[in-house]
Amino acid sequence: MAKPESWRLDAASYPVHIDLQTRFQDMDINGHLNNVAFAALFESGRVLLNREVRPLEERPANERTMVAAVEINYLAEGNFPDPVQIATGIGRLGTSSWTIVQAMFQNGRCIATCDTVVVCRTDGKAKPLRAEMVAELEARLARAA
Repeated sequence: MAKPESWRLDAASYPVHIDLQTRFQDMDINGHLNNVAFAALFESGRVLLNREVRPLEERPANERTMVAAVEINYLAEGNFPDPVQIATGIGRLGTSSWTIVQAMFQNGRCIATCDTVVVCRTDGKAKPLRAEMVAELEARLARAA
């Protein structure tokens, strides 16, 4: 995996942020945050963004989204009990999918990045994203600060 672009390592590049407490159970045998913990922490950031873009009560009953791919780039060790900040934004918009870009920060430094491709299906088929959804996603684009 290529080293992330420098803007990806700056929390100010992302429009959505959440601070999360690490847990004792997140540690591996070496006392560092384990890979599963990184994935779960990134998931919490994605869920926050998705709930802002697609409030549950406003979703059409025939519309479903699913994660198609997740790629995590581990840059440094994370530690318990220090909290982390998950910074999240939209990296790319496609016709029926989008990519969520994220970075995890602990004690002022970026320790990981994550890219997640999300696909939207309507009536069981890939169809163009609704204009309202595109506008919500565009409002949360990640950009170099």
